Amino acid sequence: MLKSMVRAVGAAVRLSSASSTSTARALPLCCPTLCSPSSATTRPFTRSLWMLNGNGASSGYQPKLFSSKALSPSMSCGCGGLHTEGDKAFGVFLSDELTEEKKIQKSKSLPKMSGGWDLEMSGTEAKLTRTVAGEKITVTFNVNNSIPPSFEEEAAEQGQQKSAAAEEEPEIVSTPNFVVEVTKQAAKHNLVFDCHFPEDEMSHGEGEEESDIFAIREVSFQPEGDTDWKETSYTLNTDSLDWALYDHLMDFLADRGVDNTFADELMELSTAVEHQEYIKFLEDLQGFVKCN
Repeated sequence: MLKSMVRAVGAAVRLSSASSTSTARALPLCCPTLCSPSSATTRPFTRSLWMLNGNGASSGYQPKLFSSKALSPSMSCGCGGLHTEGDKAFGVFLSDELTEEKKIQKSKSLPKMSGGWDLEMSGTEAKLTRTVAGEKITVTFNVNNSIPPSFEEEAAEQGQQKSAAAEEEPEIVSTPNFVVEVTKQAAKHNLVFDCHFPEDEMSHGEGEEESDIFAIREVSFQPEGDTDWKETSYTLNTDSLDWALYDHLMDFLADRGVDNTFADELMELSTAVEHQEYIKFLEDLQGFVKCN
């Protein structure tokens, strides 16, 4: 009799367990019931928006994902941006950097070009124009990517040769490529020179013969009024050019005011413009980080 009762109780327990397991496995298929917080199968980021933000959870467990302070960034202003400790440290660095850059800024006004050149600025692009005996000479350059790269090995070698007291950071000089366009009233096309500052011509030792500090890379005739260089127009590359012809081209530019003196002043102007734009970029970056 006792054995019969034990078997009956055991059967009842097995039946109850099976019923419970079947119900639990069927729930995800028939209704969006959430698992308990202690469940190992909980995946809060795959739950529906209705369950996360509404009152539809039949288990009574309602994780407030959208209102959690741990997941919401702290706001210090009304800009709606993210503010972190890293941003704060970034802002301090930018403030110090701006202070140092403004200390070494020679002047807030741009240097003047001799020779009657008129300057027109458009962001990082500069245009210089002058008129000589009916000819219009236009020189354009952009200060972007105009700072030559510095090499750590060369800086280290120079540092070893100098004494500790005389060591100073090298001065940053902007050496942009520039385009010279010569326009004649009776001509249908403009003569255009693509010029640059070769690194090996930037400095000369004592006793060395002075040479041109800039060079002509390409020469081409371009339609008047076109701002883009037409690839269909014949372009003369000076790499394999006869030196006599090249010298005449350089003299042609010098007669129109584009010589070593002009190139020196252009570098000074470009360096000032580049530094102004760098300071302005730092100010804009500081404002963006601080969300002012």
